[in-house]
Amino acid sequence: MPTPIDPAQLARFVAAAHSAPSVGLMQPWRFIRIADRALRQAIHAHVEEERVQTAHALGRRADDFMRLKVEGILDCAEVLVVGLMDKREPYVFGRRTMPQMDLASASCAIQNFWLAARAEGIGAGWVSLFDPQRIRELCAMPADSVPIAVLCVGHVEAFYAAPMLEEEGWDKRQPVAGVLYEDAWAAAPGG
Repeated sequence: MPTPIDPAQLARFVAAAHSAPSVGLMQPWRFIRIADRALRQAIHAHVEEERVQTAHALGRRADDFMRLKVEGILDCAEVLVVGLMDKREPYVFGRRTMPQMDLASASCAIQNFWLAARAEGIGAGWVSLFDPQRIRELCAMPADSVPIAVLCVGHVEAFYAAPMLEEEGWDKRQPVAGVLYEDAWAAAPGG
């Protein structure tokens, strides 16, 4: 059994998440702490199904993908499902032409959570290998809410010096010059 996280610590991480900026101050994030072991196992089983489907979709990279540690749902101290709230339609401030700003805001909350955990020596992993409808059902979420992440949180022996996928040779970080343009798309050198 993994070493538990102090409840006050977890509360600080959620408070940091809740302090994130959000478009129109809509605060669209909702956190569900998964305390029930059977529910955690059901989430894990679903994620494993999706991991296998992802491997099949990757074709020749399937075996490499299956060797990666892409989730720790059964191994970590805490699991949280992060979702976008229901009834987001009235929030048009900043979303009228870009409705995805609720997702951007919730992503800021997840990053705040992640950074707060890391600052206290706790690891956090963002699992996205799932069918949102299935996670919504498992977690009894409202019909128009959207689960966007399963967070695995716990003590780690050490942090990676670089992102795990980079260390494992899956891909490498692009140079900044390849992602920063001036005045027009792909106007940067090497773009």
